[in-house]
Amino acid sequence: MTEDRILGKLAELTLPDGGDLVSRDMIRALNVKDGVVHFVIEAPSAAAARQMEPLRQAAERAMLTLEGVHEAHVALTAHGPADKPAPSLKIGGHAKPQAGPMKPAGVKRIIAIASGKGGVGKSTISSNLAVALSREGKKVGLLDADIYGPSQPRMMGVSQRPASPDGKTIEPLVAHGVTMMSIGLMLDPGKAVVWRGPMLMGALQQLLGQVAWGELDVLLVDLPPGTGDVQLTLCQRSELSGAIVVSTPQDVALLDARKAIDMFHTLKTPILGLIENMSTFHCPNCGHEAQIFGHGGVAQEARTMGVPLLAQLPIDLETRLAGDGGTPIAAGDGPVARAYAQLARGLIAGGLV
Repeated sequence: MTEDRILGKLAELTLPDGGDLVSRDMIRALNVKDGVVHFVIEAPSAAAARQMEPLRQAAERAMLTLEGVHEAHVALTAHGPADKPAPSLKIGGHAKPQAGPMKPAGVKRIIAIASGKGGVGKSTISSNLAVALSREGKKVGLLDADIYGPSQPRMMGVSQRPASPDGKTIEPLVAHGVTMMSIGLMLDPGKAVVWRGPMLMGALQQLLGQVAWGELDVLLVDLPPGTGDVQLTLCQRSELSGAIVVSTPQDVALLDARKAIDMFHTLKTPILGLIENMSTFHCPNCGHEAQIFGHGGVAQEARTMGVPLLAQLPIDLETRLAGDGGTPIAAGDGPVARAYAQLARGLIAGGLV
């Protein structure tokens, strides 16, 4: 199997406005090894990428028709510059009055990914779960609502400022098949966000209501840690379908996770399940398995609450490297990518997404 054969097959996939993926130079990071093909389709704009998910799926199917290829992984992204940037668009003003809880037009479900404390891998899980759900055929959005510490631009590999054709509506970006938006894309990355509660509420209201999310099966909201203004605003001012709480196994993390769970109960938001992150560590040299943060604490909490334990995910160097590199590990192959695929399939089978 050679790159020329793969490109020759991809050249058969025509684009609606003429040309093909190869002649239009839209193939990136092509790699083939041991019968497994990986590459990225880079769309010319975020708007174009939102229309290209069927083409991405067709490209994966086309690869599997080639002799010698038994697995294909195709990601979709748009790293071109924003079409019409609007530097005058203000983010973070005071919240405007609402008639009632809102849900962006075209979005079927909104699911919050939450944690009681920082450092438990909530943002990593949010980005990888979004990519895994997209690879299962779902139309997925990812909103980075961690106003003080937005990390999704880095994890998803995007950095350009979103466009705003009219100075009011924000055009989200598309990366790895996921429609995404982050406050970090609208502000100077080197500046601290020094905002009080009303400005936080206004920013979240804008990111939900002014972004052109399009048709989505689910919008995942990566919340900041804790139980503050952003969580309260999301639960009270949006039609939230439920929350997934992430924790590591040790007692100090579970103490804070229980507070997050109690907050959602107080605000009448369903807990869809818990995820135990950093559950185990597998030594890459000797294969020894260690529970460096303890083990089973989140599973016991889930049993006590009577909610599903959705996944037990390992602590893994490749996951960290992938996130820092802007390509979530769920976009590739390997044990951790398969774990996220299993998590995504479980949510779909359970009717949660």
